[in-house]
Amino acid sequence: MKLFAAVFFACAFFARAGACAQTPAGLWDATLQVEDRQVAFRLDVRAAGPGWKAAILDGGQRIESTSGTLSGNQLALRWDYFDAELTAALEGGGMKGAYSRRTRAGVVTRAFTARPFRPPPAEQPAGAASVAGMWRIQTGAARGAQVMDGIFRQAGTEVSGTIQRVDGDFGTLTGRMEGKRLTLSHFDGIRATLIEGELKPDGTLAGTMDGQTRFTAARLDEAAKLGLPEPPDPARYVAVKNPAEPLRFRFQDLDGQWVSAEDPAFRGKAMIVTIMGSWCPNCHDEAEFLAEMDRRYRAEGLEIVALGFEYTGEVGRDRAQLRAFARRHKTGYRVLLAGTTEEGSVLRALPQLANFAGYPATLYLDRDHRVRAVHAGFAGPANPREHQKLKAELDHLVRELLRNR
Repeated sequence: MKLFAAVFFACAFFARAGACAQTPAGLWDATLQVEDRQVAFRLDVRAAGPGWKAAILDGGQRIESTSGTLSGNQLALRWDYFDAELTAALEGGGMKGAYSRRTRAGVVTRAFTARPFRPPPAEQPAGAASVAGMWRIQTGAARGAQVMDGIFRQAGTEVSGTIQRVDGDFGTLTGRMEGKRLTLSHFDGIRATLIEGELKPDGTLAGTMDGQTRFTAARLDEAAKLGLPEPPDPARYVAVKNPAEPLRFRFQDLDGQWVSAEDPAFRGKAMIVTIMGSWCPNCHDEAEFLAEMDRRYRAEGLEIVALGFEYTGEVGRDRAQLRAFARRHKTGYRVLLAGTTEEGSVLRALPQLANFAGYPATLYLDRDHRVRAVHAGFAGPANPREHQKLKAELDHLVRELLRNR
């Protein structure tokens, strides 16, 4: 790594004389400018045949770009399943440009900068307080879940972990503890999160999420004493009005063909129906699990259907995004375009739901298509313990549905 950095900066120095050209290959410490906040993340760039690829590093996950080019000192990378692109100029030993992504509000562009990766010093400064362990977090959010759990690991001043909310985890948060000040950030191509907090004399943690939402937190073994409530149960957060009634749906697939729950292909089959979107990070985590379930149990009578709710309402564009999602996860199950992310769209499309609170929400149906369970959100790999526990529970549930004929 030291050799790479030396060569890189030498090239940057002599570039004006034409001695060598800068290369984007390597590991980068990058930041996105989100309003008045800088969100740090790591980017791994490499040549790939005639083109270029990059991966946003999210803990142990690599969020790979789908295409890229280098023209002179101009790097362009695209993540088609996020409808996003990064353009940057190599200059002065670093990179500078913008990351743009199509959202519900239109195209949002964030300033991007990067410098070659530098590992933390082998000797960590002394005096950092510890936040390692489990925390109960309560926010002042006006909407959505207000209580969640934090899981943090710490080595010296380096901190990593995640926050588990009812609709899924935050991805892998990384950062530092400087004295009693905690800074954690995360970027996965969709979410750009910054958490800033401070340990108080009474052992609680207080701060803000994304510069706006205030939170207080206590270690899990102290939370009940301080009156912090339990977080919502994902297995009880979303419900159907009448569990004795078979679930009904009818939407077009990505080729424009109508697909109904009453089609012969589904008759007598247990089903998983997930309410998702290609723009939803936790839906991407869940898709890996669902693809595994499809491979394992399809021959035993399981059918999986993803109901996609996309940003634009432009059928061609929204179908293209769902196709890119399906390619990324090699889904063998059906993906249908069910609607948009407009407020109330899910309940209008699926009026049998009693409530809906966020993506993904996944319904588990018996062979008569009655809803036997609904799970809100999905605990991804950033929360390894809960991720493995949830997969085991849902695998057991699927086997029970398949056994009951």
